[in-house]
Amino acid sequence: MCGIAGMMTVRREGPEARVLSAMADALGHRGPDGRKEYRNANVGLIHNRLAIIDLVTGDQPLFEPAGAALIANGEIYNYIELRAELPRVKFATASDCEPPLHLYRREGAEFVDRLRGMYAIAIHDTKADRLVLARDPFGIKPLYYVETADGVAFASEPQALIAAGLVPARVDVQARAELLELQFTTRRDTIFEGIRRVLPGETVSLADGRVVERRQRAALPDAPPVEWDEDEAVGRLDAALEDSVHIHQRSDVPYGMFLSGGVDSSAVLALMARLNARPVRALTAYFPGAGVADEREAAQGVARATGAELTEVPVTAKDFFALLPRIAAAMDDPAADYACVPSYMLAAAARAAGLKVVLSGEGGDELFAGYGRYRSLVRPWWLGGRAMRRKGIFEGLGVLRERGRGWRDGIEAAEIGARRPERTRLQVAQAVDCADWLPNDLLTKLDRCLMAHGVEGRTPLLDPVVAELAFRLPDRFKIRDGKGKWLLRKWLDRHLPAAGAFAPKRGFTVPVGEWIAAEGTRLGPLVAAEPGIQEIADPAAVARLFRESGKRQGFAAWTLLFYALWHRRHILGKVADGDIFDSLADRG
Repeated sequence: MCGIAGMMTVRREGPEARVLSAMADALGHRGPDGRKEYRNANVGLIHNRLAIIDLVTGDQPLFEPAGAALIANGEIYNYIELRAELPRVKFATASDCEPPLHLYRREGAEFVDRLRGMYAIAIHDTKADRLVLARDPFGIKPLYYVETADGVAFASEPQALIAAGLVPARVDVQARAELLELQFTTRRDTIFEGIRRVLPGETVSLADGRVVERRQRAALPDAPPVEWDEDEAVGRLDAALEDSVHIHQRSDVPYGMFLSGGVDSSAVLALMARLNARPVRALTAYFPGAGVADEREAAQGVARATGAELTEVPVTAKDFFALLPRIAAAMDDPAADYACVPSYMLAAAARAAGLKVVLSGEGGDELFAGYGRYRSLVRPWWLGGRAMRRKGIFEGLGVLRERGRGWRDGIEAAEIGARRPERTRLQVAQAVDCADWLPNDLLTKLDRCLMAHGVEGRTPLLDPVVAELAFRLPDRFKIRDGKGKWLLRKWLDRHLPAAGAFAPKRGFTVPVGEWIAAEGTRLGPLVAAEPGIQEIADPAAVARLFRESGKRQGFAAWTLLFYALWHRRHILGKVADGDIFDSLADRG
C-alpha cells in the first residue's frame, strides 16, 4: 500500500521537478517508509512506500530487462503462484509487485487478467514509449488523472494533482448534486472539475502525453446463476473463502482485522482463526451512552469463540466534534458516509497497536445481497417493493435552493449498463452497487481513513474467486425468509455458531444525528454561514434543519455538515485546525 503519482508530457523533457515533488509531498501520509523518484524521457514517476511485503528489496520503481519500470499502490495476493508460473524469469526482488511487471512484458495490457489483488499500477514501457495505468476490478485502490495542455498526470488522490498546480480546486456542479442526494459521486468525473477516475477494472494506455487506448476488466461475471444444491454451495463457499483469506494474510508485518459482530466480519474472523496458530487481533468500535444498537456483545461473543484478542474502541460525541474536520480533510474524494468516523478511529487504534494491515468485511453486502434495499426491490409493489435510490437525501425538505438536476443520471447509467439477459433483477441491483456505491463510497472511505494513519486495509470478500461464486448464486441462496446473505449465514452458522448468523441484527449505525441534534442550535448557524453551503442552500432553512428532529432531517444535517467541512478544506484551502466549532467559526 503506497502513494503513487506521475506524469507523461507532450514534450520530450518530461514533467517539471516541482510538479513531481509537490505530488510526492501531498501523498506523504500514504507512504511513510520511503520515497523514490523516476525520470525517463517524457515520463516522471514518484512512489511513497508503505512497506508490507519484501521490506528489504521491495522499493519501487521495479524494473525488468526490456526497459519497463513499475510503481504500484496495493497488493498482488497471488504473487507466489505467479512467480511459479514464470520459471524462466530471474526475479530481482521478493516483491509481490514484480510478477505483474514481467507478465506485462509477456502479455501486454492483458496482464491484469491474471492478478488477484487490490492495485493501482503505473508501468512506463520505454520500448513502446507508453505509460500504462491499471486499476483493480472492484476499485479497491484509487487512481485519478487530469489531462492538461502539457500532458496527462495521475495520482492516488485528487488533492495531489491540485497541490501540484495541475488543476484548480473547483467544484463540478453535477457531481456536487450527486454527493448531496446520494452521499457519493458516480462514474468517471469526480467532484473536482477536470479530475477524473481511472475506472475500476480499467487499463489506460498513454502515448505522447495523451490517452490512446482503454481496456476494461469486469469485476462480475456475465453468466447466469448456477443451480447447486445447498450442501454443494456451502462447500464451494467454504473453499473460496478459505482460499481468499489465506492469500489476503500474506504479509511481512503484523496484521489484524476490524470486527463489527455482523455476518461479514464474523465470517472473516472465523477463517482467520482457522488459518492462524496465534490469536487473531481484532478491533471493534462502540458508542457509549448513545441511543443506537451496541454490537459489542456480538463482537465479544465471536471473539471468545475464536480465541481472538479484542480491542474495544469507544467513539463518542466528543470524538466526533474533535475529529470530523480532520476526517473531512482526509476524504478529498468525498463520501458523506458517517461510518468514516469509527473507521478513522479504528485505523488510529490499529496503528497504535502496531498493526500495519487489517482485514475487513467490505463487499459482503454487495456480493451476497445483504442490504434491505435488495429485499425491497424483489418484493412486488403491493407488498412494499420499491426501486433503489428513487429519492434523494433532500427530497421534500425544502433546504436546497434548487435540487440539482440530473443527480440520478449516473445511477441510471449504471442500471442500464448492468442489465444483461442472463441476469436476474437482484443481480442487476448488485451490479449497480458494485459500479459506484462500492468503489466511490465504501472503499474510498476505507482507503482514506486507513491511509491517513499509514494502515493498509484488505477486503477478502472482494476477491475474484469469491465474487465469481457469490454473484452466480441463485437468488434463493441470497435472500430467503426475509433475510439477505442467506448462504453466507448458513456457512457461518455451521462454522461459527456463536455468531448467531440467523439472529435478528440491528445493524451498524453511527449516532451522528443524535450528536448533531444535541448541538443543533449552536451548529446550524455556523454551517449555514459557510460559503459552500450558501451557494446551494437557504441559510434560514439550514439553521432550522439543525434544530429539527427526525431520521431524515438528521441525515440531511449530517450531509451538509460534512460538505461544509470538506468545502472549507478542499475548495477554500483552509487547514483543519481545532474541532468542528473552531473550524466553522474561523472566518479568516
